[in-house]
Amino acid sequence: MKIIRFSDEDFKSKFDSIIKSASASIGDVSVKVQNIIDEVKNQGDEAIIKHISMFDKWTPKDASALVVDEKIIEEAYHNADEALKDALLLAYERIKSFHEKQMPKSWIDYEENGSMLGQKITPVDCAGLYIPGGKASYPSSMLMNAIPAQVAGVKEIIVCVPTPNDELNPVVLAAAYVCGISKIFKVGGASAIAAMAYGTDSIPKADVITGPGNIYVATAKKLLFGEVNIDMIAGPSEIGVLADSDANPELIAIDLLSQAEHDEMARSILITDSEELALKVASEVEIALKILPRAEIARKSIETNGVIIISNDLSHSIKLMNKIAPEHLEVMTKNPHELLPLIKHAGAIFLGENTPEAIGDYVAGPNHTLPTSGTARFFSPLGVENFLKRSSIISMSKSGLQEVGAAAALIAGIEGLDAHRMSVEKRLQNK
Repeated sequence: MKIIRFSDEDFKSKFDSIIKSASASIGDVSVKVQNIIDEVKNQGDEAIIKHISMFDKWTPKDASALVVDEKIIEEAYHNADEALKDALLLAYERIKSFHEKQMPKSWIDYEENGSMLGQKITPVDCAGLYIPGGKASYPSSMLMNAIPAQVAGVKEIIVCVPTPNDELNPVVLAAAYVCGISKIFKVGGASAIAAMAYGTDSIPKADVITGPGNIYVATAKKLLFGEVNIDMIAGPSEIGVLADSDANPELIAIDLLSQAEHDEMARSILITDSEELALKVASEVEIALKILPRAEIARKSIETNGVIIISNDLSHSIKLMNKIAPEHLEVMTKNPHELLPLIKHAGAIFLGENTPEAIGDYVAGPNHTLPTSGTARFFSPLGVENFLKRSSIISMSKSGLQEVGAAAALIAGIEGLDAHRMSVEKRLQNK
């Protein structure tokens, strides 16, 4: 792994390049994605079948072939290994329990004059979930996206999954069965996002689309935001590790590789104030790469986007990590809990050496769909809020209108909106 030190004369330029490299550019694919979106908007299922033939190496005979039979979903679960079933059910219960605690409540406040103000929380009618495939399949993504939608009270949940060579991943289907998902469509990439945004004869129109994907999926979500709501624009996976001299270099190395094995664009960053630890971690990464099954992918990720930063001290390490705002942040220091108030920007925070990032991916409970590429500065993890909307409630009594109406009419008049002003004044005059 590359090692840079704060004492380096060119440290600032090197660190700035790390920050800039996180920003995913959609320029190279935006035109292609927009063409896909336009075709789906105008041609519906016909365009989807065409795109599947081009990108997924099979050709649906008609639109009905896009739909996954519910019996296949059920069989996938019943045919699964018992240990896998238990693991999926354990994850389901823990994720559900965590997200139930997130659920906001409607509320109403009565003023002394009889006026009433409040907020009504309502789930969206339809949620579209994108569950990625390709280099790896992710049953955990099915759980993490479906469960908060269910907890929010969404009545219709649809799922799109890419199926290269018309092959469905049985573990993803088993996870869908655990979640009670029955509407799954064999559509991937930008086509799937467009289909859920606009709706087709076969695929319902969604109100919100969530779930990670490649650059084409991320670009489609960005271009279609406004036509449909989305969770976030997610880039390649990333991990940051804050460590001091007490940390275990072997554990840090394998945790860095746990993200590097996702894909070649994943980022793995260690910031420490210990030169000795930095060198040990770099050595342990090389040792682990020799036995890792996905070593080719992980090595390219580490060589391209992996870095160890040696800071002045622990306080300096935290400041640098806050600027990076990583998707996953492991704190592997002597007293990790004491640092929590100082951490401002991270998608998920893992405290202590007994808390590997992987535990959060599967069974801890919090959602693993997290903001990437530094967007943890303003985005939050996927949660029930993504599937809910707020409506304001206003009911003025006569005396309440008398108390505040003149101010409203004055502001309306200043803005030159006379009908606004008159709508209030006529009520004030009619006592």
